[in-house]
Amino acid sequence: MPTADDAFAAVYSTYLPAIGGYLARRVEHRFVEDLAADVFAIAWRRRDTVTPGEELPWLYRIAANLVANHRRRQATAASLLFTLRAIDTAPSAEDIAISDLALADAWRRLRPRDREVLALAVLEDLPIAAISLALGVSANAVSIRLHRAKKTLAQLMEEKDDPAGNDDPAPSERSAPQPT
Repeated sequence: MPTADDAFAAVYSTYLPAIGGYLARRVEHRFVEDLAADVFAIAWRRRDTVTPGEELPWLYRIAANLVANHRRRQATAASLLFTLRAIDTAPSAEDIAISDLALADAWRRLRPRDREVLALAVLEDLPIAAISLALGVSANAVSIRLHRAKKTLAQLMEEKDDPAGNDDPAPSERSAPQPT
């Protein structure tokens, strides 16, 4: 008869790659292992609170909370370091390359909650029901958020293509009014 330890070991081995990937897309790679360990340590302590079959969205929620806490700690540390460091005179080559990409720019300009719902749907390939569990909102709210996030991302990318927001063709490209 399988024990609770065996069931948790199965959850761990099944979902560690997904949680590791989720974390790798959100934090620097040097923090992924520690955060993944923290996710499963919390999951172990709270394993009695998860509904069978909903383990992955539950783990994503734990991971999202840990990422948020990690980012807050990093921002605090970066803020302190920023006040103490000398000003750089040139951006890195990577920053220059990324800044030229319309998608990367539009992604950065999205609200964090829009990025999160898009990431769970597209990058993590979760169904709406699992996303609703991970975010702690209804499936209907997830559908609405996902639709709005996709629409906003598309608009931000269009703005990058046409920074002036001109949808009208140039005067020379307009056709002359047709007599009626």
